[in-house]
Amino acid sequence: MKPPLIKEQGPATMLPVASSPAVRAYGRLLARRHRGGFATVVGLHTVATLAGLVGPAVLGSLVESLAAGTAQGRIGSAVAWYLAALSVQAAFTGLSRLRGGVLGEEVLADLREDFLVRSVALPPGVLERAGTGDLVSRGTTDIDRLAKSVREAVPELAVAMVSVVLVLGALVITSPLLALTALIGLPLLLATSRWYFRRAPQSYRSESAGYAAVNTVLAETVDAGRTVEALRLGDERVALTDRKIREWTDWERYTLWLRSVWFPTVDSTYALAVLGTLLIGGLFAFRGWVDVGRLTAGVLYAQALVHPVSMILRWYDELQIGQASLARLVGVREVTDPETDDALRPEGRRVEAVDVRFGYREGADVLHGITLDVAPGSRVALVGPSGAGKSTLGRLLAGIYAPGRGRVTLGGAPLARMPAERVRAEVALVNQEHHVFVGTLRDNLRLARADADDTELRAALTAVDAAEWADALPEGLDTEVGSGGAALTPAQAQQLALARLVLADPHTLVLDEATSLLDPRAARHLERSLSRVLAGRTVVAIAHRLHTAHDADVIAVVEQGRISEYGPHPELVAAGGPYAALWRSWRDER
Repeated sequence: MKPPLIKEQGPATMLPVASSPAVRAYGRLLARRHRGGFATVVGLHTVATLAGLVGPAVLGSLVESLAAGTAQGRIGSAVAWYLAALSVQAAFTGLSRLRGGVLGEEVLADLREDFLVRSVALPPGVLERAGTGDLVSRGTTDIDRLAKSVREAVPELAVAMVSVVLVLGALVITSPLLALTALIGLPLLLATSRWYFRRAPQSYRSESAGYAAVNTVLAETVDAGRTVEALRLGDERVALTDRKIREWTDWERYTLWLRSVWFPTVDSTYALAVLGTLLIGGLFAFRGWVDVGRLTAGVLYAQALVHPVSMILRWYDELQIGQASLARLVGVREVTDPETDDALRPEGRRVEAVDVRFGYREGADVLHGITLDVAPGSRVALVGPSGAGKSTLGRLLAGIYAPGRGRVTLGGAPLARMPAERVRAEVALVNQEHHVFVGTLRDNLRLARADADDTELRAALTAVDAAEWADALPEGLDTEVGSGGAALTPAQAQQLALARLVLADPHTLVLDEATSLLDPRAARHLERSLSRVLAGRTVVAIAHRLHTAHDADVIAVVEQGRISEYGPHPELVAAGGPYAALWRSWRDER
């Protein structure tokens, strides 16, 4: 059976998948972090395995005594030794499995935390290009697939490898000749395993990538459900989903076929090992090269090799699935680390867009060659008809979107590649969307700055005229808000968002009519609060109401995705161009 064709992804549609050396390096990092736990598990199972080696030795000795006619009085002693060794083995095996389970949970928790921390720090532009489906798939499906490997496969593999080494050592000590016969199936095992493991890792990665692609398509379709329905794209999205599902299931079938070939071959090598030891060992015993007691112990040791070798192969196969998922999780770490990349450190506060092109769909740009220079401390207004691209340009300047071509920089550094935390500390988007999270008012405010004390929280509320209603809440800052808590009006929720801005203290704000959805009285009150927040900051205002543009230092008129006019209000009015027409129309409406 041939593997499915690997279809190339677009250059910026998926987050990276880590290379094998990177996965091994991260595995070594986890091993170093948890070396004490690994040492404990290995030590406990070493004791258990050594105790397990006593049984075959005792039985071999007893068989030799029976053959020589000297077993009288030794049976009771042999039973006692056997039971004692069995008890020790059972006790230490139980302890090693318990500690192995704890170790697996600790490693999995560590891995989850690493992934979450790195995901949160991803640059907004990277996430925008990759889409949410890929990251969600890595944080759910890949974590779930990896859980079994980390919880069970890693400790079980360590345990099985210790068992193989100790049992082989006991077999060599018992009889080097029998140790050779126990390895009779090794060539077949190595050949089939090499065949399998050359194909399995990439196949499992492709299977995981296929599942992620299905998730991405479904998430995009659901998220844009109204648009899909309005543009009658349902059949196209269904066809795309069906194609992605077929590609994923093709890889599922292929990996299943690999296992169906490999597993039966592996089972046959176990039978060869035991059968070869018994038959060839019997011939050795017939010729007097080994005695019957050593033959008995050797066969039992060969049989004892079956379980740990089987466990190694079984869990190694499980690790191929886990490794594919781990490669996708570690791949998030391979996005350029903004904290160590000097090219992503802004030098200054100037925001620049140079020859920027952007489209929500490939080949359908909504911005065409935009160039804009926003000086620190200035106020720039973006005006123009609805659908001209003002809000899209604002999101590019806020680092929410990454340009398709051209560049948007802050202090010379590409804004869309900076980590989210740094972007939000430098530039913030203020629009009609505001969120009140479940928790206390204090928790909601500290989302902007976790180390803010109550004095700073109250100062932020006072700065946006929110202190009065905040103090009137039943428990003040400790009042539960959000779903199931105290209800905040839309104006209060927007003031809460502005208070977060005061705490975060970004030097540049992009305003997309934050008050347009409020009633006029609440909007006027909130605009007074907003004016305090804007003091001393660089402001890019997307002006649907032209009085905002009137007060700006400079105005950019956006028409059909291009800047058609640029200059201060008096000059543009005097020029009699598109802005003058908009201004006259707005004045007449008032």
